[in-house]
Amino acid sequence: MRVSVVGAGLGGLALAQGLRGAGIEADVFERDPGIVARFQGYRLVLNQTGFQAVRDCLPTRWHPLLGEIVMDASAEQLILDPRLNEIGRLGAGRTGIVVDRQVLRHLLLTGLTVHTDAALTGYDVPADGKVRARFARRDPATADLLVGADGITSAVRAVLSPQTTPTDTGVRFVIGRTPLTDEFAGLSKAYGSKITGDGVSLLLGAMRFRTPPKQAAEQLAPEVTLPDIGDYVRWAMILPQNGSLEDSTAQDAVLSRMEGWHPQLRALIEQADPDNSTLLSIRVVKPGERWASGPVTLLGDAIHATSPTGGNGANTALRDADLLRRCLIEAGEGRRDLLGAVDDYERQMFEYGAEAVRSSLEKLPAYAPEAKLS
Repeated sequence: MRVSVVGAGLGGLALAQGLRGAGIEADVFERDPGIVARFQGYRLVLNQTGFQAVRDCLPTRWHPLLGEIVMDASAEQLILDPRLNEIGRLGAGRTGIVVDRQVLRHLLLTGLTVHTDAALTGYDVPADGKVRARFARRDPATADLLVGADGITSAVRAVLSPQTTPTDTGVRFVIGRTPLTDEFAGLSKAYGSKITGDGVSLLLGAMRFRTPPKQAAEQLAPEVTLPDIGDYVRWAMILPQNGSLEDSTAQDAVLSRMEGWHPQLRALIEQADPDNSTLLSIRVVKPGERWASGPVTLLGDAIHATSPTGGNGANTALRDADLLRRCLIEAGEGRRDLLGAVDDYERQMFEYGAEAVRSSLEKLPAYAPEAKLS
């Protein structure tokens, strides 16, 4: 069996790793001109399902390394005013496993065959039942299964399910990161909480590695090369409806809305890495009517993109990867036919994927009351 995975995000790479470990050939095709062509390095909180899924997709020899580059998450989820006074609570405290996306992505890339500058233009399913993927600047690739793990603007979904399109919630936010120094020790109660004032919300999250990733890889898995990065604070400001940067930098847009805020909060934004601060929109993809089963399927944001306020986007993509991996291994071992395996995956994925989107949108008004949820 051979599988073509379109998209080198966490879900697609986890699937490819899991298949590789089972002896199934998997090629990854990425439209970016290079693996590190754009920054992809903010912290994620994985729940037990998401963390177990990525563990199960990785070789067991890397499990000690994975355990060393994550941290336990525990946050009270307070609501604070701009001077850091507690004025409410978001709900029950949140727990999980915190991982840096860039670091995890480099771990998942290790040993895989990844073809960059491979923008999919379409695919065909010839009479033999295989699938032939076409690309703008490389030769076609033929496989038994094509998996679209290519994100919210999925080129695979555009062909497979053109009626399934992203919905813009109208919410914009600026995200960035700042090295976690002693200066910001006093902000500890704000990590995992919402700071609200002047029509905006600021969300902070700390990333503390048990061992610096590069050092951990050198000690525990020398064949793996991880980024040389240290502890940091990930921050995100949700802007008022139709918020924009108005020709200012991401940092300036945030600071202009923080007049009179606690000086440590302003210093956190002032000391951020400007190259890794950017304006993003919150869009979702709701799984609609299922397509006819065949040798093409979707995974992650390509079929169920969630609002980040749900904290379940990466978790659901990794769950997809592990579920599809298991189904394909059964097909590879002759315990079921390929199309039946894919159908089983899609049936389960549509159900929990739709719930993940619904749950994430349900939480969005707590951060952006003006969000368009229909």
